Amino acid sequence: MSVHTQISRMTTAKIRQMKANNEKITMLTSYDFTLASLVDEAGVDILLVGDSASNIVCGNQTTLPITVDEMIFLTKGVVRAAQHALVVCDMPFGSYQVSEEDGVRNAIRIMKESGCDAVKLEGGEEVLPTVRHIIQAGVPVCGHLGLTPQSVNQFGGYGVRAKENAEAAKLLHDAKLLEEAGCFAIVLEKIPADLAKQVTEAVSCPTIGIGAGNGTDGQVLVLHDMLGLNQGFKPKFLRHFAHLADEVKNAVGNYNTAVKESSFPSAEESY
Repeated sequence: MSVHTQISRMTTAKIRQMKANNEKITMLTSYDFTLASLVDEAGVDILLVGDSASNIVCGNQTTLPITVDEMIFLTKGVVRAAQHALVVCDMPFGSYQVSEEDGVRNAIRIMKESGCDAVKLEGGEEVLPTVRHIIQAGVPVCGHLGLTPQSVNQFGGYGVRAKENAEAAKLLHDAKLLEEAGCFAIVLEKIPADLAKQVTEAVSCPTIGIGAGNGTDGQVLVLHDMLGLNQGFKPKFLRHFAHLADEVKNAVGNYNTAVKESSFPSAEESY
């Protein structure tokens, strides 16, 4: 039996049950085998191979440029690392917006080639037919409402969403539609805490917040952000659980000095 098929691994059914048991859900992004192994070993419930890899891994300004091929490549490594966590792969921009058929084909391809457990896509009523057909095809779907970074050019920035009554009402409506379509969870990004709590109480599937207060069923952060590896990025919702940028720079600086001074490798470190 392979690591990825062990019964002890997290499933979408177990994630749903966590909400029923009032047990908080933890999700962190992961993009490579080494860090994903550590995150998984620490007990995180869901590893999200986010399209934020476009920024974190590739250095792009937005999530838009990353491709299906690149997402599959990154997800394969994370899947190999996951002995406990559920692995969710973001469907990148352009992989499901053109047509329902295109979305289903790409979702199936992502799952077949990467080995992930589910996909995540952004949007509500406007992508509902695609969500339904992907789920009907046997691919579990995590929804994503609020600030949807793939729509950054439409929104004109990364500000808080659904502050006005009309947009808040639409978000609540969209969440109920995604629940009815069969989404096993919904990410709520950068919306007022009261609204996120209202949505969480209105749907039976778990909600996972980022910048959405403490009333959701779980939380997600970008791994490199919460580890303090990204310098100069500190939105209100982000807590640094470590400051690894300084640690990395100090370690590399010490290595650089040791090589320049010929103190590395030492006699003990030589064959």
